[in-house]
Amino acid sequence: MTNRDGGGPGRRAGPKAVVLVGPIGSGKTTLLEAMLARTGAIARQGAVGDGTSVGDASSEARAHKMSVEMNVAETGFMAETVTILDCPGSIEFASEADAALAVADCAIVVAEADEKKVPALQLILRQLEDRGIPRFLFLNKIDRSELDMQEALALLQPASRAPLLLRHIPMRKQGTITGFVDLALERAFLYREHAPSELVELSGPDRVEEEKARYAMLEKLADYDDTLMEELLEDIQPSREHVFADLVADTRAGLLCPVLIGSALYGHGVGRLMKAIRHEAPDIADTAVRLGLAPEGEPTFQVVKTIHTGHAGKLSVGRVLRGTIADGTELQGPDGSVGRISGVLRLLGQSMTKREAASAGDVVGLGKLDGAHTGMTLAAGKTAPVQLAPATPLQAVIALAISPVDRKDEARLSAALARLADENTGLLVRQDEEAGEIRLEGQGEMHLRVSIERLAGRYGLAIETRPPSIPYRETISGEAKVRGRHKKQSGGHGQFGDCVLEIRPEPRGTGFRFEDAIAGGVVPRNYIPAIESGVTDVLKRGPLGFPVVDVAVKLVDGSYHSVDSSDQAFRIAAQIGMREGLETCRSVLLEPVLHVSITAPSEASPRVNMMVTQRRGQLLGFDAKPGWPGWDIVEAEIPEGEMRGLIVELRSATAGVGSYVSRFDHLAELTGRLAGQIAEKKGSVRAA
Repeated sequence: MTNRDGGGPGRRAGPKAVVLVGPIGSGKTTLLEAMLARTGAIARQGAVGDGTSVGDASSEARAHKMSVEMNVAETGFMAETVTILDCPGSIEFASEADAALAVADCAIVVAEADEKKVPALQLILRQLEDRGIPRFLFLNKIDRSELDMQEALALLQPASRAPLLLRHIPMRKQGTITGFVDLALERAFLYREHAPSELVELSGPDRVEEEKARYAMLEKLADYDDTLMEELLEDIQPSREHVFADLVADTRAGLLCPVLIGSALYGHGVGRLMKAIRHEAPDIADTAVRLGLAPEGEPTFQVVKTIHTGHAGKLSVGRVLRGTIADGTELQGPDGSVGRISGVLRLLGQSMTKREAASAGDVVGLGKLDGAHTGMTLAAGKTAPVQLAPATPLQAVIALAISPVDRKDEARLSAALARLADENTGLLVRQDEEAGEIRLEGQGEMHLRVSIERLAGRYGLAIETRPPSIPYRETISGEAKVRGRHKKQSGGHGQFGDCVLEIRPEPRGTGFRFEDAIAGGVVPRNYIPAIESGVTDVLKRGPLGFPVVDVAVKLVDGSYHSVDSSDQAFRIAAQIGMREGLETCRSVLLEPVLHVSITAPSEASPRVNMMVTQRRGQLLGFDAKPGWPGWDIVEAEIPEGEMRGLIVELRSATAGVGSYVSRFDHLAELTGRLAGQIAEKKGSVRAA
């Protein structure tokens, strides 16, 4: 049984850090605004749609009317500090929440009773459950819901492994929700728009409904408390202290997920939510233990967000897990010092104010730590700290090749991309040397769009984008025996190289093999490496314009001149022979084929199968995702050239929750009209 140690309404808490998570459009940033207004951090509640909110203040968030980065805001409640980390709901920006969840005392999961958003809710709750993060579910937009609470819970329960525990029930008057009953306190409250709720007498039908709902709540709590179970069986009314102790213990242990109700838009239910955070959420000491940090030791700081500001330079946002950190403190990272703190900042959205120091539990920004990155654990000692929650690398699902409109901006572009990737762990920048292009890779179409907009708006860079090149290859289907001969006389020493090569195809996936079959010294051994180099020079671009693979070349004969032969002459001779030989060996185009594992809700599986076949893909099978009721994993092989737009179509078919991972599997022969079009396009590009 869970240990019941404190947690009543009078319990005093320390600085708290909570994350707001939930499906896109559930009202997280509106709830942040309501919490700040209710606690006095801002004078009045702004609106996301009007562009007057503290959160979503970046130009990209304002333009798209959605969260595209984490919002951080410190406030106070009942003389104690609470920092709220509001995370985007879109799966494309999920990396923003990864580091923040590590340091949070609890998560507020903002949801609504919408069947279409249950899969997204399941994704979020499963992540919290797997990481052992205590959580509350704030059922938002309660004023719009036509479902009663039991119907709403039945709709949402499949998303949660832990039982959803109803803490509040609504009060209705003529079909309109006018307030709520707190089942733990056994008190009724009337909503007051953007103001604290009014305590009223609980009587009549509301009293009957409360008694029934409260007993159901106590029954769930009794599943983890034998004493409470005995009291219920003996019709003994448990004390309020006993009930709160169970709520605290079970919530912190993740055995239950309490459900509170309200409307962020009107500020309803916000006060009770703040009190639940204060009294029932764990403290920084509990969170440090969850991360594996000992209570004693050097001051320790966990970075959850990196921001490159135009005026203050690099800012590392994070939480002090242990000790006190002040301006001027030198911090160590995994590879040595990351810098000396230049400014400790309190955050309220994009507003920053200086403070002298930060102690355990505080979430602050630290200035000028150039060597720090999101996910790093930093410490004030002389030794490298253990990394408690390193950032989880994400595989990209979409890519663009980008270049500056003005070639003079190439250096500026590289610097800007490095900063964007430093700020967003889900964004990858790769230099494709073969194609000669910069690839910007991310988690979705909107993710890349916002990044391009930031390059323009923040760094003044005009960017051209195009689909990235596909790494096609070519091979041969025939054999050839050719002589490569290079002879040149221009006064003094000339140039002479002569080699006979046998070219033949190799099995798929073999690569390139060079054989030396020279006998009798017709070609001196010191020239043979030059011949191999000449062969590989030509294999870099075959007759179709792509690198040649799966070819064996045997050096069988040749001749040399004692004066005029040289490494360079034999290298050129080999190039001449290979070019001639490949032209007669019947080139074949090869396309890369990826193994793709697609994860999606089961009802979308038929659509997913259709997407695969429409992309010349081969279905390998599908099965239920282990431990995920209502989800499937579809395994397929899809040509890389057909992957463009897959993530967009997949997200459209799955209410934004479908995703995939892929890896290179093999090269496959491509023939017919499509092969001709690709070779023709490559030829025209080469000619240009």
